[in-house]
Amino acid sequence: MDRCIVLVDAGYLLGAAASLLAGEPSRSRITVDHTALIQGLRERAESDTQQPLLRIYWFDGAPDRVPQPEHRRLRVMPRVTVRLGALTRSDGRWAQKGVDAAMHAELTELARNRACSDVVLVTGDGDLLPGMMAAKEHGVAVHLWAVQAADGDYNQSEDLVAEADERRVLDRTWITKAVRAKEHTGVCAPQPAPRPEIAAILSAPLPESALAAAAERPAPQPQHPAAGPGHNGAEERAPAPKGVPTPKDLAALRAPGPQSAQHPASATLRWSSDKGWVDRPTAEPPEAASMPTLAQLTTAEQRWADREEDITTVGGDPYEVGQVFARRWVERLGDQSHLQKLSGMYPRIPHRVDGELLRYAARFGLLAHKDDQIDERDRYAIRAGFWKEIGVRTGVEHAPVGE
Repeated sequence: MDRCIVLVDAGYLLGAAASLLAGEPSRSRITVDHTALIQGLRERAESDTQQPLLRIYWFDGAPDRVPQPEHRRLRVMPRVTVRLGALTRSDGRWAQKGVDAAMHAELTELARNRACSDVVLVTGDGDLLPGMMAAKEHGVAVHLWAVQAADGDYNQSEDLVAEADERRVLDRTWITKAVRAKEHTGVCAPQPAPRPEIAAILSAPLPESALAAAAERPAPQPQHPAAGPGHNGAEERAPAPKGVPTPKDLAALRAPGPQSAQHPASATLRWSSDKGWVDRPTAEPPEAASMPTLAQLTTAEQRWADREEDITTVGGDPYEVGQVFARRWVERLGDQSHLQKLSGMYPRIPHRVDGELLRYAARFGLLAHKDDQIDERDRYAIRAGFWKEIGVRTGVEHAPVGE
């Protein structure tokens, strides 16, 4: 068949692009316009091979082979087929499993069935050498494309380069049409401001019973200083020869008695929310329990439309995810009094809404698969995006607590 096929090792293509543009191979350091990238691959393949494109195969890894947002967008594009291998974490690094084997199998099968006259390989993995040789034996011309190396050297197997019929380097100019390095602006949310109340609690004298218990406990090791409850690293540790109080000690301090009068009445335990430090109430206000969830406000037709939007337009950035969720919630809210009540609860999102928000965010691959929890920085950004959208809808600017 006089047509061409492109096989893309996404780990190689995007990792090498990240090295070139951001100085390290982490794909989290770059932003990819997949539509522009696929179009660029198609145009370059048809130009180089002088054959019409049959299909682009996109090979990538994913945790448990579950499609991530970029995979869902790619597989609905014309002439694109996504093949997923496993993505596993070992020694703190992610590694693809089964991607090269899948590329080898696809390459040999296409050549054996004479599905094309030319194959373009975007990879650097020498494990594909047998597949390349088999394709050539079936009369297929093999074009090998490389991403320009950051150090000007080769970033492909030498044997693979030697065996290819044609070679091409995708240089920085071509790469930057669809890929750019992210601008890092620091943390997603401001650090909580120092709280003098915490220092007051830590410096308050302990009850005699607590002092006796503290004396029986072994002294902490100097290289691992302990931190008191509510201590977030921003406050200076109060030097106290008696040691840092335990939660039980602090509970005794707050109990009625002569010791409780020795620390300021304003000294209260705090908890870290998504925005600064706020008092933890004993229970949520009654209106929080009646706050409708997005699922309750969404019809079956809207659910299909939401899924389509998630696949095609929502990029998966944590801040953007929070905004999209809040926009849908507000637009479908019949009783607008709930919106004003929610705004008044800032910075806390009602538990039932917050849980639904985080479950929605998890669909975009924001889970840290080590313990199936969303990273703390991502949670900050998700909730910040949620409150930003709520602020736009209510006209109330929600300034971070402590600013």
